[in-house]
Amino acid sequence: MAGASLLTLLDDIAMLLDDIAVLSKVAAKKTAGVLGDDLAVNAEQLSGGIRADRELPVVWAVFKGSMLNKAMLVPIALLLSYFLPMLIMPLLMLGGAYLCYEGFEKVWHNFTDKAAVEAHKAKLKSALQDPNIDLKSFEKDKIKGAIRTDFILSAEIIIIALGTIADKDISTQISVLVFVAILMTVGVYGLVACIVKIDDGGLALIQDKSASIWGKFKRALGRLMIGFAPKLMKFLAVAGTAAMWLVGGSLITHGIHATQAYITAVADFMATAPFIGNILSSITPLTIDLIVGFCLGALLVFIEVMIRKIVVKPKHA
Repeated sequence: MAGASLLTLLDDIAMLLDDIAVLSKVAAKKTAGVLGDDLAVNAEQLSGGIRADRELPVVWAVFKGSMLNKAMLVPIALLLSYFLPMLIMPLLMLGGAYLCYEGFEKVWHNFTDKAAVEAHKAKLKSALQDPNIDLKSFEKDKIKGAIRTDFILSAEIIIIALGTIADKDISTQISVLVFVAILMTVGVYGLVACIVKIDDGGLALIQDKSASIWGKFKRALGRLMIGFAPKLMKFLAVAGTAAMWLVGGSLITHGIHATQAYITAVADFMATAPFIGNILSSITPLTIDLIVGFCLGALLVFIEVMIRKIVVKPKHA
């Protein structure tokens, strides 16, 4: 997972801190998978429809929203864990269902309403080329959508981290959750900021006109970065949607305990395959979560479409 590289930071920090740092390291490792999904989803959501000079301000706005999300979620998680622990999983499943819906709705909208999609793209292009347009108001929907998705992913991160320290005293729980929340947010949005500025970095490199070997290398690297940036953004568009289904599906399957036995049985069966059994066994739970997320998203969108057809009466001329 992309987030796993951030865990190396904790190895140095753990040497300087006491028990809290060690517990934070365990909690962060538990949440590394979600962090990778968080990175993919948010980088994809912030990659299009933003003018170059507005990219970092938008990332900063979502970063602040993410920090606010976690500032609300940490005390809520602690209160629920203490007073109403039975509500935690149903709430996570509800958030997972929303992620599944949002991922499929985006795909459904792109395929069934192409005229509206093209009109939206044209509007974005016109706005990005017009220096007189108030981009802050134009970006509000994108920022709100990213923060809304971040809220669900942040909730999962906080709950997973809390589960690793549930038997500790309240002061330790608070310290660890705050540490993990800050680390994950800074890590995710620091990487997102780097991703959205890859093309600008490449442009800066190719402006070096020196005839030296170093100058030629910088220009070659810059052209490579500029060519790589749009490919990465297209990949993130796919990865971001898949991440919604994967995270949403995993929340559903973990919430329905009966499914865990079936998933384990399928993974054990896959492990018997020659040569690649271990690989198949490892990816089987992820694949099942992805399929569950896709199917649930499709079901929810289908229900929405049917309700719209029943409730919204066609206009007669």
